[in-house]
Amino acid sequence: MRTPIIAGNWKMFKTVTEALEYTTRFRELVKNIQGVEKVIAPPFTALHMVSQLLIETGISLAAQNMNEFDNGAYTGEISPVMLKEIGCQYVIIGHSERRALYGETDEGVNRKLKAALKHQITPIMCIGESLAQREKGETFTLIDTQLKKGLADLTKEQVSKIVIAYEPVWAIGTGRTATPEQAEEVHAYIRQWLKANLGNEIADLIRIQYGGSVKPDNIAGLMAKPNIDGALVGGASLDAANFARIVGFRQ
Repeated sequence: MRTPIIAGNWKMFKTVTEALEYTTRFRELVKNIQGVEKVIAPPFTALHMVSQLLIETGISLAAQNMNEFDNGAYTGEISPVMLKEIGCQYVIIGHSERRALYGETDEGVNRKLKAALKHQITPIMCIGESLAQREKGETFTLIDTQLKKGLADLTKEQVSKIVIAYEPVWAIGTGRTATPEQAEEVHAYIRQWLKANLGNEIADLIRIQYGGSVKPDNIAGLMAKPNIDGALVGGASLDAANFARIVGFRQ
């Protein structure tokens, strides 16, 4: 049985002070919620101080990105070694905004996955299509390519440790949400791809999140689908009470 995983990606929001206020409130709101893994991804500046507030709360800490190298002359970058030291258990890799705005590629995603796994940080690997690609009927071709290139040269054991986040680009920050049926169709395709390429046992272990305008009023419908194992939440995670309602979707 796969444990649902709900992650809040704050993107470039919240000062350290705001992040600490949020975390203090959020941990109280979700302290009695069981059976779901809770993850928050503050901006880099707040990671260390937030990590101190998460000790023994059952809430995991994620970074929103990282460099593929352990160290070096890469001005402005953050390495997996640095993230590991401050307590990050997860890192988001290949988010659609990173791909669209900063030119990140499937090959680069692959290198970052390997680096994260090397340092025992669980990657949340993001994949998904644009509106134009969906309208052209290219969704499954694109998903196939992103999985094939993103997971290249990884062992079955390594892939089993990755969380995959399907995020239709056309539904991120737009207010448009894929229906549970639309989301499940792609999640089922991803699961089948994993089975075909890695075997049933590995495919059944991997959690696949949905990301794209997830809100308290649509999370239950999404989570009712058999291949949707959680959510990568953007804007709706910026309010502690709102995100707590999403995390507590079973209540």
